[in-house]
Amino acid sequence: MHTTRFTRSRVARATTGLAAAALLLTACAGGGSESGGESSDAPAGDKFAGKSLTVAAAWSGAEQKNFEAVLAEFERQTGADVSYTSFGDNGPTYISGQLEGGSPPNVAVLGQPALMQSLAADGDIKPVTDDVQQAVSDNYSQDWVDLGTVDDKLYGVWFKAANKSTVWYNADIYDEAGAEAPEDWDGFQDQLGLVTDSGYAGISVGADVGWPLTDWFENVYLRTAGPEKYDQLTKHEIPWTDDSVKEALTVLGGLWGSDVVQPGGDQRDFPTSVTEVFGSDPQAGTVFEGDFVAGNITADGNSKVGENALFYDFPSINDSAPAVVGGGDVAVQFDDDEATSALMAYLASPEAAEVWVPNGGLTSPNTGVDTKLYPDDTSRQIAEALTGAEDFRFDMSDLVPSAFGGTPGQGFWQEMITFYQNPDDVDGAAKRLEAAAAAAYDG
Repeated sequence: MHTTRFTRSRVARATTGLAAAALLLTACAGGGSESGGESSDAPAGDKFAGKSLTVAAAWSGAEQKNFEAVLAEFERQTGADVSYTSFGDNGPTYISGQLEGGSPPNVAVLGQPALMQSLAADGDIKPVTDDVQQAVSDNYSQDWVDLGTVDDKLYGVWFKAANKSTVWYNADIYDEAGAEAPEDWDGFQDQLGLVTDSGYAGISVGADVGWPLTDWFENVYLRTAGPEKYDQLTKHEIPWTDDSVKEALTVLGGLWGSDVVQPGGDQRDFPTSVTEVFGSDPQAGTVFEGDFVAGNITADGNSKVGENALFYDFPSINDSAPAVVGGGDVAVQFDDDEATSALMAYLASPEAAEVWVPNGGLTSPNTGVDTKLYPDDTSRQIAEALTGAEDFRFDMSDLVPSAFGGTPGQGFWQEMITFYQNPDDVDGAAKRLEAAAAAAYDG
C-alpha cells in the first residue's frame, strides 16, 4: 500500500479568512502539468493550517500522480495537509478494514455505486453539506446527482467518469471501403456492410467472457426502452421476460446474426478484438467498447488515436436521444468535519478537475469544466459526449447483484454469451436471464 504525504508549497499565506467553501467553489483559470501545473489564480490560504486529512482511492501510477496534483492544489489554497493512499482493486475490503479498525479515511473515492449505497445505509458515510450540494447542483446533470443520492440525501460527488458508448473504427479501412460515421442504427449496419464488402469484417467482437456483451445490451436497451425502463430493469422491478428486453435482444440478434460480424467472437477476448481492428494486420474495421479502448490501441502501437484510430458515438435507435452508458468514481466523506466538507466542495468544483484534465486520463462529468483543456480532440469528444448526453445511466452490470451482473460463467455475462452464440433465440434468452436474475436478487 502506497501512502504519500504532501507538504505545502512555499507560497504567501492569505490573511483574509475567506470561507473555505466559497473559496474552493470559485472556478479559476486552470492548467496542469505532470507536476501539478501552473499556479492557480486562487489565492493561497491557511484556513486549515495544521489540519491533516486522509484520502483513499483506487488510482496508482500516472492516475495517482495526477490526483495528487489535484489534492496539492487544495493544500495550497487552504493550508491543510493531505495524505493519499491507493487501495488498488481492493476498495470494499480496504474500506471495511478501516471501518473495523476505527480509522476510515476522511474521504474515499469509490468505483462502485452499490458500495456507496451500502455505506450510506449503514451510517458509515455522511451526507454532504449544503455548500457541497449546491456545488453539485451547479456543476452536474441531474442523472449524476441521482447517482450520488441515497434515500433522498446526497452522499457522493462524481469526480471521474467513463464513457462506455463509443464505437471505434480504423479510418484507413473506412476510407478504403467508402464508409463513414453513421447517424443511426440503420446507418451503422449499412456502414458495417460497406466495410464487409471491401474485404474486412465490419466489426470485431470479443465475447469469450460476457462483460463486453452486457455493455452491448445496456447501450441498446437504454436507446430502445428508455431511461425509466432501464432503471426498472436494473432494480428488477420488471422481469427480463418483459417485451422491452425482447425488443433490445431482437435488435442485437439482428446484428450478431449477420455477416458483418467477424466469426469466432465467442472464442476471442476483448483486447484481441481491438487488435483485430487496429493491429499490424487488421481483419475488421470496427470495434465497440468504452473510452478505455484508446489505451488498448496505444499499447498495441500500430495505430494512433486521433489519426487513423477514431470513434463515433453509439448510434441512435428509433430516434432515441443522445445517451451514454458509463461508469465512474464517486467521492464520499466519512466525517462532517469542516475541512473534510471543504475538500468535498473542492472536488465538486470545475477547478479541481481542471488540474488533471490537461494531463490526460480524466474524463470529468462536471459540466463546468472547460473542455478546451482536454489534451486532444479525441478526449475532448469523449468528454463532450458524456456531459452532453440527455440520458446517462451507470453500467447496469455494476448496479445489479454481483452473482448476476459480475461473475464469469453465470448470470448476465454467461447468458449473453449463450445468446451471442444463438442470436435467434430471443424468448429463450429472456427466460434464462430472468431465471438467473430472480435467483440473484432473491439470494
